[in-house]
Amino acid sequence: MTTSVRRLPGWAKAVAALVLVLAVLFAGIRLAVLPGIKDLFGTETHDRSGPALLKSIQDMSRYDAASGNFQVVVDLDKDAKFLPDAIRGSRTLYVGAGTVDAYVDLGRVGEKDVTVNGDRTSATIRLPHARLGRPALDPDHSYAVSKQRGLLDRLGDLFSDNPNSEQAVQQLAVRHIGDAARTSGLTARAERNTTGMLQGLLRSLGFTEVHIAYGT
Repeated sequence: MTTSVRRLPGWAKAVAALVLVLAVLFAGIRLAVLPGIKDLFGTETHDRSGPALLKSIQDMSRYDAASGNFQVVVDLDKDAKFLPDAIRGSRTLYVGAGTVDAYVDLGRVGEKDVTVNGDRTSATIRLPHARLGRPALDPDHSYAVSKQRGLLDRLGDLFSDNPNSEQAVQQLAVRHIGDAARTSGLTARAERNTTGMLQGLLRSLGFTEVHIAYGT
């Protein structure tokens, strides 16, 4: 005599659901381990993205005088308070590569900041100090080295799609790259390059003495 699934007690249904989930996990592991199994179905990739939309246009008056390339290794660990890491928790090792530009805003230079002598042979220009732009993460050279997740996190990934799973480590990488840029001397390099550019430009126009100063 067989017992209907509907007549099974609640704990038996829970056990059956857990066995089904574990079977799916095991099947996924076997597909990942055995080479060539995933390619049997001949998957194809299609780009159905819509056209890019122009949101705004801004006039630029800054001179990008230096650019720094940075790389940081982010080790982000998330633990549950009362559960072991094997059950609930995650750890991601991420390599982030990005650039930071240093610029001088020439749009802030007014008439009072430029002094020229009578015979136009000497010029003094006062510029604002160089500033750092926002760090830009390079997706082509940034990647996750390893991801470790607990059992509950893996089960959650089966029933939900999280496109922002790497957002936390990416934001952390951007923050570390920005911190490194502030202590790298990039702004000082930008001011030296801006000075050399303006001196060369004004001397080509006939000025024999060109003095460049920074700050108010």
